[in-house]
Amino acid sequence: MSGNDGFNPDSQKQNEVVDKHEDSESREGLGTFERYLPLWVGICMVIGVVLSLTIPGIGEVIDSWQVGGISVPIGICLFLMMYPAMLNIQASELKKLRKNPKPIILTLFSNWIIAPLVGFGLANYFLIGNEQLIVAIILLSSSPCTAMVLVWGYLADGNQEQNVVNTSLNTATIIILYAPIVALLTGISNIPIDRLILLVTVLVFIGAPLVLGLISRRSLVNWKGSEWFENRYRPAVGKAALAALLSTLIVLFSLNGKEMLEHPDLLVLVSVPLLIGFAMVVGFNLFITRIVKLAYREGIITVIIGSSSHFEIAIATAIAIYGVGSIAALGTTMGLFWEVPVMLGIVYLGKYLRKKKFWKGEPM
Repeated sequence: MSGNDGFNPDSQKQNEVVDKHEDSESREGLGTFERYLPLWVGICMVIGVVLSLTIPGIGEVIDSWQVGGISVPIGICLFLMMYPAMLNIQASELKKLRKNPKPIILTLFSNWIIAPLVGFGLANYFLIGNEQLIVAIILLSSSPCTAMVLVWGYLADGNQEQNVVNTSLNTATIIILYAPIVALLTGISNIPIDRLILLVTVLVFIGAPLVLGLISRRSLVNWKGSEWFENRYRPAVGKAALAALLSTLIVLFSLNGKEMLEHPDLLVLVSVPLLIGFAMVVGFNLFITRIVKLAYREGIITVIIGSSSHFEIAIATAIAIYGVGSIAALGTTMGLFWEVPVMLGIVYLGKYLRKKKFWKGEPM
């Protein structure tokens, strides 16, 4: 790997504990839940639909526990989904941007310009007349991933230092950019949404977990040490987040079971722009990383993070704006359903292209 096209490998030694954790987390996580996440999502969809048919009103009962219009059980689940991702952010890592900003700049360009515009265009082309599904695509395409990309980056043998820097930066930029971009694109689409709720959602489900994540990371590391935090605390919290995610999906589909059975075409319909959008954004990122001559380990991280989406904040926002039983909430879950197989596909595609010397910046 050339010095100009990658982060300094020697600097990774300074983050040995974090890197060891990322490696063990990636191996263990992929061997349990992450690899089969689409299967678990499918099972939760079936459970939710069955519950809606066998116990009518179960979803409404759960959703009736509200404070200020927000479902308490769903709010707790969504918060638990967000918090683990915030433990990834390391303010000290952002100082390393000056070493080689090129891959970071390319990723930000893809995350905040290319992906939202592609999602916006495809949604308005394929989903005319389905306003909530259009909003679901906009919510998904305007939210870069901040958590599972650490797993995909490890599997692809990408530069994990760049991965940590990028996820830290993405977490910070979501707070600033997510609400304005969603408001802009829905406004251009002439779809009215409650912008105040949109802002509150970002503050509650991104801002609050971020603050708690920063505080708990520093305090727990000082108290118990980095090894305990990375190898014990974070994995445990990550499992709780997956449980919260799957619980949320059961409630979502229990509320819409009958409507899904009557209109299964809606989930197929929203999948079309999602999959085409993935293909377009991945293709763009592969092309641009080759053009600027990134090395493989930086190029593949740029492609992975630049092509991913933060489905948790998309689901949370759809629920806050339209409600738990909304078509928009169901639409955002399809982003989760397709995210895992697509990201795994990128991992294998990247390794194949590496053998073919697709990225010219790395000596083979």
